[in-house]
Formats: sequence, C-alpha cells, structure tokens
Amino acid sequence: MSFGAGWQGANMGHKFSVGQDVYYKPPVKHSAAPGIYKIVGTLPVESEGRLAYRIKSAAETFERTADESELTLP
Repeated sequence: MSFGAGWQGANMGHKFSVGQDVYYKPPVKHSAAPGIYKIVGTLPVESEGRLAYRIKSAAETFERTADESELTLP
C-alpha cells in the first residue's frame, strides 16, 4: 500500500496530535536543545512499528524529526 506525501498517519496509534506542545528530550547523539516543541506533523509507522513526528521549536527556523519515545507532555 502506498501513501501520498500528504498522508499524516491518522488513526495509527500516535500519542500526540498536530498542534500539540510537547517536551523534546533528544538522544545524546543529537545536538538539538531539549525543550518545548510543537507537533507539526505525524509520520507513517515504520516497519519496526516506531512512531515518529515532525516537530518545531519557536526558537528555530526549521523542523526536526523525533521518535515518540523522545517526547513527553510538558
């Protein structure tokens, strides 16, 4: 099954919703600053069953990708 570029992974078990604020704690290997980010999109479920999101900090001009395990409610 193929999904178009606009597919947002709806109803696939994502814990957080687009527009929601979350606290991002990046893995040690990343240089990203921990803090409050906004969910701007959900990504399709990967073959390993991992759930991921597009997130954005108000302090940055770009989006990041984050696994659900790296996010909590603020």
